[in-house]
Amino acid sequence: MAVPTAYSLVATDLDGTLLRGDDTLSDRSLAALARAAEAGARHLVVTGRPAPRVRPLLDDLGGTGLAVCGQGAQVYDAAAGRLLFSVTLDRELAETALGKIEAEVGQVYAAVDQDGVDGLTLVEPGYVMPHPTLPAVRVDRRDDLWCAPISKVLLRHPTLCDDELAAVARSVVGSLATVTMSGPGTVELQPHGVTKATGLALAAGYLGLGPRDAIAFGDMPNDIPMFDWAAHGVAMANAHPELKAVADEITLSNEEDGIAVVLERLFP
Repeated sequence: MAVPTAYSLVATDLDGTLLRGDDTLSDRSLAALARAAEAGARHLVVTGRPAPRVRPLLDDLGGTGLAVCGQGAQVYDAAAGRLLFSVTLDRELAETALGKIEAEVGQVYAAVDQDGVDGLTLVEPGYVMPHPTLPAVRVDRRDDLWCAPISKVLLRHPTLCDDELAAVARSVVGSLATVTMSGPGTVELQPHGVTKATGLALAAGYLGLGPRDAIAFGDMPNDIPMFDWAAHGVAMANAHPELKAVADEITLSNEEDGIAVVLERLFP
């Protein structure tokens, strides 16, 4: 696919894509995003992280615009400090989905992201956060996970790899939820039909932009819907094979400023 000289919308995942392994942004990446902004492009963070876990990163980016959070379940307005859009995962459906998965693979360990700009991440006994830098509150038992509305459930299995757990979850969950795999140790259940693409389309609509205007960067299978929606999808060198298979282009890794390499070419 021929690459246009520029885009009006730059959509970037965070973990494994824009962020380095230590959760920092390189000066080169910041400069490349600033150059794109000077050329008139809008930058949209499109991440599985919930809004409360994205706010500090938006501050680092100087972001005062919109961000798509929670795998598409939230559209956050950084300037106003509020959610423009939010959809929750029915907690009874989440419990039912968990039961179906455990009937197939035995015990899994779960965590939830609560809804809202101040929502907490709650983790049950046995669950280990894949990103130890992200704050979480440990609860005593699974029932405590459902104490407030949630945007998604995060799952880990003691022996199955992510691909295996995600495959089983998809085979048994059906229309109870959408199953995604968004990073090492991160298989998730979110509201049925909600993906990064649905959230990105909504946020782009607020900006008066559409798929033809967008270039998207990602590293995991949860970015596939976003690539399907955008005009051009760029996978990182460290991306999951499923995403590389549908990408229009593969750049360098997140540690090697792969996003900056592409943006410097498009916005010289």
